[in-house]
Amino acid sequence: MESKPLLVEIVAYAPTAFYHCTHCEVVWQETGFSKGLHEEQVRSALPPDLQQDYQAVSDWVRRLFQIHCDRVIVKVVDATSLEGFWKSLRHGLRRYPAVIVEGRVKFSGTDFAAAEAEIADRLNAVPA
Repeated sequence: MESKPLLVEIVAYAPTAFYHCTHCEVVWQETGFSKGLHEEQVRSALPPDLQQDYQAVSDWVRRLFQIHCDRVIVKVVDATSLEGFWKSLRHGLRRYPAVIVEGRVKFSGTDFAAAEAEIADRLNAVPA
């Protein structure tokens, strides 16, 4: 019997890029007008300290997938979105990035050791 993957949600300040409708994006790309535009938007979307936090989140998510593969599902939620606002209220989040494991257990900050230990414990308790 195969168990369902463990849900890990990360609420963080995330960079945002603005896109046009699909048809317009094709035109902009074909004409070369938007070359580098989206990359610049992502680079300048966050101040340096929040970019650093987001990079830590990104690195940690890659590590989770290397260790646990398809046994985890990771969902990153922008803290400034409506969903991020709702999760912050619901879980009492005050610092970001924040990690929510299976909708209950939460951790804050870029030291992901405690969250990683919780994830490993939960996955080891469930037969692979």
